[in-house]
Amino acid sequence: MSVSVIGCDFHILKMRTRMPFKYGIATLTALPHLFVSVELRVDGATATGIAADGLPPKWFTKNPNQPFADELDAMLDVAWKAGEHIRAAGERETVFELWRSTYAAQEAWSLDTSYPPLLWAFGVTLIERATIDAFCRATHTTFADAVRDNTLGIRLGDIYPEFGDAEPAAFLPREPSREITVRHTVGLADPLTDSDIFDEDRLDDGLPQALDECIRQYGLNHFKIKVNGHYEGDLERLRRLAEVIGTATGGDFRFTLDGNEQFWEVEALRAFWHAACNDDRIGGFMDRIIFVEQPFHRSVALTDEIGETLRAWTDRPPVIIDESDGELTSLSSALERGYAGTSHKNCKGVFKGIANACLIARRAADDLGGTYIVSAEDLANVGPVALNQDLAVLATLGIPHAERNGHHYFRGLSMVPDDLQAQVLERHADLYRRHRDGYPTLDVSGGRIDVGSVVDAPFGVAVDPNPSRFAPASDWHADSLNAG
Repeated sequence: MSVSVIGCDFHILKMRTRMPFKYGIATLTALPHLFVSVELRVDGATATGIAADGLPPKWFTKNPNQPFADELDAMLDVAWKAGEHIRAAGERETVFELWRSTYAAQEAWSLDTSYPPLLWAFGVTLIERATIDAFCRATHTTFADAVRDNTLGIRLGDIYPEFGDAEPAAFLPREPSREITVRHTVGLADPLTDSDIFDEDRLDDGLPQALDECIRQYGLNHFKIKVNGHYEGDLERLRRLAEVIGTATGGDFRFTLDGNEQFWEVEALRAFWHAACNDDRIGGFMDRIIFVEQPFHRSVALTDEIGETLRAWTDRPPVIIDESDGELTSLSSALERGYAGTSHKNCKGVFKGIANACLIARRAADDLGGTYIVSAEDLANVGPVALNQDLAVLATLGIPHAERNGHHYFRGLSMVPDDLQAQVLERHADLYRRHRDGYPTLDVSGGRIDVGSVVDAPFGVAVDPNPSRFAPASDWHADSLNAG
């Protein structure tokens, strides 16, 4: 087989949140949503593939002093450059080889920039996803089948040599999941009950706002709770959450704790953990935890010092990395240092995520008494492309629950054109429902979403977004977020 990318286009749709999303050092109220179109030639025939992602503040770099406009320029820069690199790669035998060439070229280019791996690799992931989508369309296959049949040409041993010639099908579930449990984000500024909502902040848009209302309306029983490293404030918030979640769910729930890189040493996390577990109002609540996500700042998280003290903490909860997962083999480094695993997000790479899931499966099989985790996290991801493709990967990897929050912080798909909304409601009727105002919004019922239409689509997307109707990325500027 011969594959090559002969064209890339970039367009932007402006999005505003319905309520602020505070995570770590950032509060999201608006962002550009980038669409990437790739024209792929497969054995002489051409097909167009699409990918998309929001461009969030303070995630890829987390530099408190960098203006958001500069961050946006950097995120667009790495996407454009990856497009140049994949076109320069010429013809390759498989999509995986095309990706490997692009990744290597982007990595070499990055050496003359200040971009960290998490950022420069983000550009590659956008092109990677659009290329996978184009390949699935050209070959009339689904993503799940392309992974299991390995028509994508995935060589796990290129990422983790211990795999040798093994293929993904040896480690992944035989069939993709057709439903996924929603793990609801509790942001740092989110109201927990109706009484927490100030009159000037109260919404009347037909969607739940306070946490207890979300639990009742969506039937939630899995949660992701963010903390900000302020010891007493975090403990008091956990006390309230223990009461609100315990009451609203009837005591049947699980949760994860997102440290947001707010800890710089293991002892600080350990002191906070023991204080929470021994608190009369929180102790039983902490028994429901699944894992702690990225508690340590990325600059220290994978150091030998953190690893030594983390491993010495023998009764530690499972701890995973997220923002520290910047390089292809970051997971193996994390496992060596006492972490239980990592997260998957498409913005960190599809082929990388597949290799990570296979590594976790292999380690778990070799160590039946150990705890090994590949989770699914989110950063206000919305459809009809980005969310769908992310879900297609999660279903293929068999991840049972996933943080989903785009439907909470945005008004469904009200921001996309009416004809696209109609397509979504028709072709993804299991994943979306019609809101009272007519637009599609995620259909969360019993705490779960159905992803059958996503699994059955080429790469999660059964609609034609036609991104060319949006603003060309080359003409777009951060000031546009404040216009209109």
